[in-house]
Amino acid sequence: MNYYVLTLFPEMIENGMHTSIIGRAIAGGCLSLETVNIRDYSLTGNGRIDDYPYGGGAGMVMQAEPICRAYEDLVQRIGKRPRVVYLTPQGRVFSQQMAEEFAREQDLIFLCGHYEGIDERVLEEIVTDHVSIGDYVLTGGELPAMVMMDAIARMVPGVLSNRESGQYESFQDGLLEYPQYSRPEEWRGKQVPPVLLSGHHGNVERWRRDQSLLRTLKNRPELLAGAELDKKDRSFLRSLLDETPTGQDGQEPDAGCGTSGTAGMGDGKGLTPEEKKILTKLLAFSEKA
Repeated sequence: MNYYVLTLFPEMIENGMHTSIIGRAIAGGCLSLETVNIRDYSLTGNGRIDDYPYGGGAGMVMQAEPICRAYEDLVQRIGKRPRVVYLTPQGRVFSQQMAEEFAREQDLIFLCGHYEGIDERVLEEIVTDHVSIGDYVLTGGELPAMVMMDAIARMVPGVLSNRESGQYESFQDGLLEYPQYSRPEEWRGKQVPPVLLSGHHGNVERWRRDQSLLRTLKNRPELLAGAELDKKDRSFLRSLLDETPTGQDGQEPDAGCGTSGTAGMGDGKGLTPEEKKILTKLLAFSEKA
């Protein structure tokens, strides 16, 4: 996978991407990264690439020509026209499915905007994908570009040292990831769930699947509507409706490290009335399908 980033702040991209797993992948040749400073293609030769917007208004707009020059020079060196991702709040919201789609590309260009945006004409000319990482506004496209490159890289063969680590994570199967535990077996009076110590791989996998379902229901219930549920999944979810709700005694939870900050998501099954309502509708729809 070859990343190319058109940016006003190449050092920001370089510093952020040459660390940790992604940095090792670049050093090892699984990924490559090239940043292109748009200022180098300034029309005036002094690095200025913005001007006032037509029609008035606050702020400045990045000009079309410097960006197009930077893009055309890059395309000439690459020898083809790869997909160009423009980071903008107006785009499709980035997801794990999109990361998998982009990971199948050999080359990707990311265009990072600043100020009040980019002249629409160059976007129409070169951009293939408008993508957002969430419904909020940042000062520029560099952070969203790095978020996308990190997520996409995890799908590229050879980037992760353990092949399974890229397969059983949040959103990989439409659900949030199950809870994780490590040594010691007991920490501040809190025990690792016994099933994880049993050595029974089938039971461990079932527990993990159940916990993913439970965690998704509690944190992102809308994801369950698109998840593929089998007979065992539905049986587990139905069993949750018979559990006594937790956290209904009016007690405020302790904020210290010694208490669970996940409302029983590790091994508790209690549901709030609203969660039960959501689950009842989900099961009714799933059983009809």
